[in-house]
Formats: sequence, C-alpha cells, structure tokens
Amino acid sequence: MMNRLLCFQLVVTLCFGLSCAKFYEKDSVHFNNSLNPNNILKVHCISDQDDFGDHFLSPGQTYDFSFYESITKTKVDCDLWQGPDFRFHAKFRAYKGGGFIVHYGKKNFWDARENGIYFTHGKELPKLE
Repeated sequence: MMNRLLCFQLVVTLCFGLSCAKFYEKDSVHFNNSLNPNNILKVHCISDQDDFGDHFLSPGQTYDFSFYESITKTKVDCDLWQGPDFRFHAKFRAYKGGGFIVHYGKKNFWDARENGIYFTHGKELPKLE
C-alpha cells in the first residue's frame, strides 16, 4: 500500500512540476494590422463569458487576448472595421473549441490586410514571408 502511495505521489509531482503545465496553458486569439499607413483597424470580440471591448490598432500593431477553453464549446465572435469612418466591416468566428476535446495553448492568428483577412493557427507565432 505504501509503495502505491509513493508511486502516485511521484507521478503527480513529476506531472505538475514538469510537463503538465502545458495542459493548463491558456488559448489565445491574436490580431495584426497589416493595412496601409494611416488605416486604423477596430477590433471588438465577445465570447459566451466575456466582452473584450473595442481596440484600435495602427498599422503594425497587434492585439491579443487569452482565455481558458470551456467544456461547453467556447466560441469567440469578432467584428473588424477599417477604412474611412470604419465603413468596411467583417464579422466572423475567431475561435471555436471546447466540447468533447478541450485545447490547451491553441493560438489563432488573424492578419488584416488590404486584400482580406488571413488566418492561421497552431502553438507558435507564424512567420510571414
């Protein structure tokens, strides 16, 4: 009985001390303004649990936020505006996860450019070439 308890304690210590930290890493959504000079990007996102407010990005600036995914299907919907008087608008789901499979450390990257909004995801910052 004592051996089992020691083994369990060793596994828990190793898991939480070394490798399990990644299992509790927050997921995140990142926005980058790659628009022409003087073209401000307005970003507003909401989830089932949070309203992240309005953020105004000058060209070259980024905005990101992080959160823990819920087992009840986390969804983050975002609106982007740009152009004179912010007349050009796009609404889309910037993040979807949760449910049966919960992600840890998932990163969704959105890049606003003059010819569209580009998306990639993963665990590392993408390299634009």
